[in-house]
Amino acid sequence: MKLVWNTNFGRKPDGPDVTKDGESTGVETTHDAFLGGRVYVRQPKRGRHRAGLDAVYLAAALPDGTAGHVVDLGAGVGTAGFCAACRLPEVAVTLVEIDKTALSLANEALEDPENKAFADRVTTLEADITAKGSIRHKAGLKPGMADHAIMNPPYYEADRFRASPNLARADAHMLDYRGLEPWIKTATDIVKVGGSLTIIFRADGLQDVLKPLQGRFGSIDVIPLRPRAEAAATRILIRAIRGSKAPLRLMPGFVLHEGEGSHFTPQSKAIMRDGAGLGLESRRKS
Repeated sequence: MKLVWNTNFGRKPDGPDVTKDGESTGVETTHDAFLGGRVYVRQPKRGRHRAGLDAVYLAAALPDGTAGHVVDLGAGVGTAGFCAACRLPEVAVTLVEIDKTALSLANEALEDPENKAFADRVTTLEADITAKGSIRHKAGLKPGMADHAIMNPPYYEADRFRASPNLARADAHMLDYRGLEPWIKTATDIVKVGGSLTIIFRADGLQDVLKPLQGRFGSIDVIPLRPRAEAAATRILIRAIRGSKAPLRLMPGFVLHEGEGSHFTPQSKAIMRDGAGLGLESRRKS
C-alpha cells in the first residue's frame, strides 16, 4: 500500500487569510493542527505545496535535549520549525523562506493563540538560500549563525521529473539544475563547526544528498523511513555533523504502518500526536 505523506492532522474551518494589517493575502487557507493540536499552521488550501508527515518527521529527528539556534532552510509555512520549537523548549528557531506568501502565512500563524507556547522563540527571515554568499549574508544568513540546520528541500530535479503546471507548486517540489549543492553549501556556511544538519529526502535520492555533504559534514546517519516493515524505504532522514570525520552509519530505520489498512505504529502515533522524538541514537559531535 502506498503511503500518503501529505496528511492533515486536524483542521479548523477554511477561509481567506489576512495580513496583520487586515488586508487579504488573496490566498484561501486552511488552519491545520499538528502534534495533536500543539501546533497550528496556516497554509494554502490549493495550488501550492501543503505540509504533512515529512515536516513532522524532520522535526522529530532532532535529538531530545537539542538546544541552541535551529535554522529551518526553505521553511515554507513553518511546519517543521514550529514542531521543533514546540517539542524542544531550549531551541530558538529561524524560518528561512523566499516565498513571500508562505512567509506571510508563517508570520500569521505565530500570532495564533494555539502557538503561544513557542511563538516567542520563532522568527522569520526572507532570503534566497540558493543565492551566492554575499547576497545571503546581506539578507541575514550569516556565517556560523546556527547550532543546527534542518531542511526539507524540493525532491525532484527539473531534468528528470515533470513539474506541476502550477508555478508555485513546481517551485516547492523541483530543484534547479544545481541540485542540492547550493542548499548544502548554505548549510555549511551557517552551521557552526560541530553543529548538525538534518535533511529529509526521497529514498532513491540518497546519493544526491551524500555527494554535496562530502568534505563538509561527517558523522552521517542515514535513517530509512519505510511505510511498512517489509517495504522498501520511500523517504530517508540524514543527520550529519559539520566538520566531523567520523564514518557514515546506516541506522535501523523507522516503520510507519502496521497491520492491515493505514494504521500507524505506536511509535509513529507518539511522534505525530504527542510530539515525541524519533528515538534513535544520534551522534552530536565527533
